[in-house]
Amino acid sequence: MYTYNLIPEMKIFSGRSNPDLATRMCDYLGVKLGKISIGNFPDGEIFCKIEEDVRGRDIFIVQSTGRDVNEALMELLIMIDSFRRASASRITAVIPYYGYARQDRKDEGRVPITAKLVANLLTKAGVDRVLSIDLHAAQIQGFFDIPVDHLHATPVLDEFIMKMNLPQDKLMVVSPDEGSIKRAQAHADNLNCPLAVVDKRRTSATETRQANLIGPSVEGKTVILFDDMISTAGSITGAAKMVKEAGAEKIYLCATHGVFCGDALNKLNNAPIDGLAVTNTIYIPEDQRPNNTVVVDVSAMLAEAVRRIHYNESVSMLFKSRY
Repeated sequence: MYTYNLIPEMKIFSGRSNPDLATRMCDYLGVKLGKISIGNFPDGEIFCKIEEDVRGRDIFIVQSTGRDVNEALMELLIMIDSFRRASASRITAVIPYYGYARQDRKDEGRVPITAKLVANLLTKAGVDRVLSIDLHAAQIQGFFDIPVDHLHATPVLDEFIMKMNLPQDKLMVVSPDEGSIKRAQAHADNLNCPLAVVDKRRTSATETRQANLIGPSVEGKTVILFDDMISTAGSITGAAKMVKEAGAEKIYLCATHGVFCGDALNKLNNAPIDGLAVTNTIYIPEDQRPNNTVVVDVSAMLAEAVRRIHYNESVSMLFKSRY
């Protein structure tokens, strides 16, 4: 007589964008990273071959769409198609950094909504579920007709800050713009400190200027600026300069996603900051990191979410308990 497992075997595979993160997740879960061959044809086209049996398995594909976003996204779509055609039972795309998320609405005529387009591409390719961290806009979850588990790096970053043992009476959180107030308020509540906000005005798609500082005085304070990502670094370094001019004693920057494109390294290396912390949602080679950068590991949080998805347990409980 044949017996069948009610829960199919879990297998984790990684694209080429962040294999280190996938390996750390596997170490946490006590499983081996799945075997897959990925490469490029001479003309640049991506090829993929799964090197083990995945029929009826619960598949998790770890692939951030940071840095070379177009290559990473196409690679992810091809991997999803490969697993779908190999008869996987369920496919979850673990996308720590979800690219193309900036354009999440039509704020002017004749522009695309790329966040929705990517959601359509992933769904059409055959993914059953998406797991991500700190989407640029929370409403992107609604662009999918499949389940989306949206994690937040807030507890991981706050735990890192607490371990720095900064003087509590001087600690202060500053939001680099009005759009990040809700995120910054969550950090301020966790760290039990006051909150101020930088009034940012966008002058173009890539340029911003800081106009005013709203809230309590930052004079003599140890300021921590939180954001979801650092891309060209214009906004957050501009905010750092403003709080420095307002009398802040020390300034630290924290972000979930270190995209670091354009002139970001130069801006961050010359900014009046005492330290920078980003998570490893995007792999950043050491020689491409700004000075005094600390990389905070989110693999345990992602791996615990994967475990809970696999065993049909609550993912939202991650926000109430420490994994």
